Amino acid sequence: MTSNFPTIGCVILTYQGRAHLSRGLPPLLQSPLKPRVLVVDSSSSDGTADLARELGAEVLMIPSGEFNHGGTRELARRHLGTDIVVMLTQDAYLVDEHALGQLVAPLLNKQASIAYARQIPYPNASFFEAFPREFNYPEKSQLRGIEDLPHHGVYTFFCSNSCAAYKNSVLDEIGGFPRVLLGEDTVATAKILRKGYKIAYVAEAKALHSHCYSLKQEFCRHFDTGLARTSYAKLLIGAGKDSKRGQEYVRFMIKKLIKTPHLLPYGFAHILTKWLGYRLGVMSVKAPTWFKKMLSSQKYYWK
Repeated sequence: MTSNFPTIGCVILTYQGRAHLSRGLPPLLQSPLKPRVLVVDSSSSDGTADLARELGAEVLMIPSGEFNHGGTRELARRHLGTDIVVMLTQDAYLVDEHALGQLVAPLLNKQASIAYARQIPYPNASFFEAFPREFNYPEKSQLRGIEDLPHHGVYTFFCSNSCAAYKNSVLDEIGGFPRVLLGEDTVATAKILRKGYKIAYVAEAKALHSHCYSLKQEFCRHFDTGLARTSYAKLLIGAGKDSKRGQEYVRFMIKKLIKTPHLLPYGFAHILTKWLGYRLGVMSVKAPTWFKKMLSSQKYYWK
C-alpha cells in the first residue's frame, strides 16, 4: 500500500443496469473514503453508461460478448490499480455512505486481505428470496483462515463478489481473478487463504441484494455451480463435501418452513431442483459443449 491513506476503487459490473444506478452509485460516491468508482458496462443499450457518467462514475465499456465473471473483474481491477478494490454487482446496494468504510475496515486494520458484506433481502422479498441471505449471511461477523477448514468446511472459502473488498497486492500474488464459468470469488478466496491470509465477513456492512428465480433458473444456476466447482475441486481439498453444507441448508429451510406449511410443497420442489441441477453439473464436466451450453445459465460463456 502507499505511505499515505490507501487508495480505494469500487467496480460495478452492469448490463442494461440504468434502473439500478440511482440506488447503487450514491452510497459509494458519497462515502467519506472518496473512492474511485468504475462502472464496467457490457455495451448496454438503455443508457447505463451515460447515466453513470452523469452521476459521477468513471465508465469502461466492453463488448457484451466478452464478459466473463472473472476476466472482466480482472480487467477492472487492473484498470483502477488502487490499493484496495471493491467488487459489486449492479443490483447490490450498500445501505448508506458509511457501509463502504465498514466493509474495508478489516483490510485497513490488517486483520484480513478479503472482506465481504452482509447481504440482506429487498424489503418485498419472498421467503425463497430472503432465506438464502439469512442462511449465508448471519448477524455476527467472522474472521476465517485456512485453519478453520475442520470447523467450517467449504464455508471457509465462502465469499460473494456481489459486495466484496480485496487487497490488490494479494490478488497480484495469486495471479488475479481467473476466467471461470462462475465462482471467481471462491477460487480467489481459496488461493488467498491457502497463502495464509484471512477473510473477514463484516455483518455491520450491509448491502441490499436478493433474487427472484424460477425453478428453471435455479436448476440452470446450480448446474453451473456443480460444473464449475468440479473444475476447481483441487482448490477445495480438505474442505469436505458441498453436500454437507447443502444438508445444513435443507435442515434450516425445513425448520423455517414448518411455521408456514403451505410453502412446504414448493420448498421441496425448490430443494430437489437445486440438487438435480448441481448433481448433473458435477457429472457433466466431460459432456459436449452443446449440452453444457443448453443447460447453463451463462449462455455467453460458451460462445
